Amino acid sequence: MDAVEEAAVEAPEQPGFAPELTGGPFSADEVDSDVLEGDQRLDLGSVNVPIPPGGQLQVEMAPDGSPQAVHLMLPSGRVTVAAYAAPKSPGTWESVIGELSNSMEAQSAALSLEAGPWGNELVALTQQAELRFIGVDGYRWMIRLVAAGPAGSAAADSELTAASRAILASTVVRRGTDPHPPKSPLPITLPPPMAEQLAQAHQMRIEQQSEQQEA
Repeated sequence: MDAVEEAAVEAPEQPGFAPELTGGPFSADEVDSDVLEGDQRLDLGSVNVPIPPGGQLQVEMAPDGSPQAVHLMLPSGRVTVAAYAAPKSPGTWESVIGELSNSMEAQSAALSLEAGPWGNELVALTQQAELRFIGVDGYRWMIRLVAAGPAGSAAADSELTAASRAILASTVVRRGTDPHPPKSPLPITLPPPMAEQLAQAHQMRIEQQSEQQEA
């Protein structure tokens, strides 16, 4: 990972967090396109997510300047939503839980499996943070949300968990028709203004690094 560039996007002030869509996550063909163009939503190509009031965005950039991940930074913690290719039949998320458990155990994390609105959720407590992994199987896609914060922040009754589930229930997946290997991440694209801002920041970093090397 080359760098993490931050693009702060403040959502307009409003009382509470009540996304227009509920009962998801949805496939794009299930949702009116006008809903996806609202000011309180972020279109990342493969996923369209609501932005809670006061939320900010943090974009992780690859060495070539392309976006690797987009995080929603909330007062209670960080939320990351990503979509993956999957077979038509369900079961991908349960397989991923097993892989995540093995990975977390290798990091000496304390694990627990909890029932959530969409099925099993994995909670992992590491020395650095507490994580809650929430996944949902769709038609030829799987979506995964990772909520991260200090110890206790990802408890079942926490503010971060409630916000995470509300975000996921209003998320829309745009799978597309291109073939992708199962469990491979679907591509992320940024809105043009944000993409331009981060491209300029990436170019500035390259120029600064070049100047430092010459010095």
